[in-house]
Amino acid sequence: MILRSLSLILLLWIIGFAWFAVDLPRQADEDVRTDSVVVLTGGSKRIDRALTILESDKAKRLLVSGVDRNVKPGELAAEYDRPVKLFDCCIDLGFQAVDTRSNALETARWAARREDKSVRLVTSDWHMRRAQLELERAMPPEITIVSDAVQTAPSLGTLFKEYNKFLMRRLAALAGV
Repeated sequence: MILRSLSLILLLWIIGFAWFAVDLPRQADEDVRTDSVVVLTGGSKRIDRALTILESDKAKRLLVSGVDRNVKPGELAAEYDRPVKLFDCCIDLGFQAVDTRSNALETARWAARREDKSVRLVTSDWHMRRAQLELERAMPPEITIVSDAVQTAPSLGTLFKEYNKFLMRRLAALAGV
């Protein structure tokens, strides 16, 4: 009986991992507008994608969450070849987050202060499910979250680690943690 139960759990894990790896989240529809956009630092092309959304008037304001405390807006403007005035008028840097869970908390506080009704979440495709889970748990239910995944080519190791993190956070959420 124990062997069958363990086999069933393993089979469910394998099927879940296959789904997780094959059906990665995608980029949002180009026509979608939101009050703001938030990008979680840590992956290539994430900030570029968020800046493109902001510059195409698909959102009014951008939060870059998880920025190192030593980074200045002018440095980011230079790195991403954008005018400093764009950072002055429309971009907030979030320095409080150190992981996905604190990204969600930082974003929720920022969106609540702004009284946003909708937020576009930009992160890598392999990271999106866990980031969205954390953001949904942190945000008030009346704020709509639109996922906008940056397409990548993650390694099997990256997918394996992220799938297990996602499962652990899902279980923790069910336990109320």
